[in-house]
Amino acid sequence: MSPQADSALNPGVARREVWAWAMYDFANSGYTTVVLTAVFNAYFVATVAGNAPWATFAWTVALAVSFAIVMVAGPVVGAWADAHAAKKRALAITTAFCVAGTAMLAGAGPGDVAWAVAFVIVSNVAYALGENLAAAFLPELARPASVGKVSGWGWSLGYFGGILALGLGLAWVMSAPARGSTTAESVGGTMLLTAAVFALASLPTFLLLRERAVPVPPAARQSHAFARLARTAKEAAGYRDLLAVFACGTFYQAGVATVIALAAIYAEQVMGFETKDTILLIIAVNVTAAIGAFGFGYAQDRIGKVRALRITLIAWVAMVVVAYFATTPAVFWVAANLAGLAMGSSQSAGRALVAYFAPPERSGEFFGLWGVATRLASILGPVTYGAVTWATGGNHRLAILFTGVFFLVAIAILAVVDERRGHAAAHYPEPT
Repeated sequence: MSPQADSALNPGVARREVWAWAMYDFANSGYTTVVLTAVFNAYFVATVAGNAPWATFAWTVALAVSFAIVMVAGPVVGAWADAHAAKKRALAITTAFCVAGTAMLAGAGPGDVAWAVAFVIVSNVAYALGENLAAAFLPELARPASVGKVSGWGWSLGYFGGILALGLGLAWVMSAPARGSTTAESVGGTMLLTAAVFALASLPTFLLLRERAVPVPPAARQSHAFARLARTAKEAAGYRDLLAVFACGTFYQAGVATVIALAAIYAEQVMGFETKDTILLIIAVNVTAAIGAFGFGYAQDRIGKVRALRITLIAWVAMVVVAYFATTPAVFWVAANLAGLAMGSSQSAGRALVAYFAPPERSGEFFGLWGVATRLASILGPVTYGAVTWATGGNHRLAILFTGVFFLVAIAILAVVDERRGHAAAHYPEPT
């Protein structure tokens, strides 16, 4: 981390602590990359569900159930963590559940649909709650003017965690013949490797990251979680720009979630990729995503977080068009890497905007609400894609084209967001 990093951090925040926080992005990226994006999703459709006509839809419904649980639990967990200054403790619990749930996926074989669905739900709920809690540390670490670049540090490092988990998985898959095994049979080993990477890489977070929040005195804790959320609902009008970001996030994250959940399925079902080809593609996409997250992290603090997000959404629309018309692997590789650049930058920009617009003392609560928006998106996008493929007899091209509508709606909503007004509402609220 460069010497200029110190000027981006709040007083008393050490650079090693920011590295430890960013390592959580590194740790949990292996889960999304291997389980949700590159390996287990395609394995579920082709092997666990036996390529049944309902297989893709079943996968998207399993994700939808997990995200519905997070929509309810996320704000409550965040508000509780704020009131008790317990973000780190809650993060440790969710991490343990995600690691265990991922390891249990190793036991899913042909026909084990119920087993696979159950542990996808357990692991994904834990992952999503942990992602919210980790993000809530951002306002404690970064100065308001630098949340973009600090968020970008985390996202960019995170993609290399995905690359590590995928690389280990690729080595395991490619060595299957030497072990007298098959590619499908080696998927269980990739789940165990992914769980181990998550557990080990998250250790710096729990050893070095400090909890700076101060617990609310018990007498003042009318502030149990639901009371705090009721207060936020009453004050919602004062955070209109943040609410617009939540709405924008619901739509663009619907598109992002679709790509994450169904990229490998699209590559195998439409482009004819094999598992090893898909893993290589996703590794390359993680590199471009890291570049996008890091580069746009700096750009958004210079040109404005809203403008930077708008640029990335336009890139997403371009990606959808290229993917729709792709008929050769080379063109699809172009679309995939365009998605990587847009993914890294849009994910980082969204987190930075929420940190910029959220009152620091209530960051857990507001990132819990951001989690509601993104998890609603994670239901809306993939289930829409799955429904389109089911209704059209497996037309994945039409489904990916429909995904572009989500990005267009997000661009329209973003037009009403005023960056200065949103920041002022969080840090200089009008007296009530």
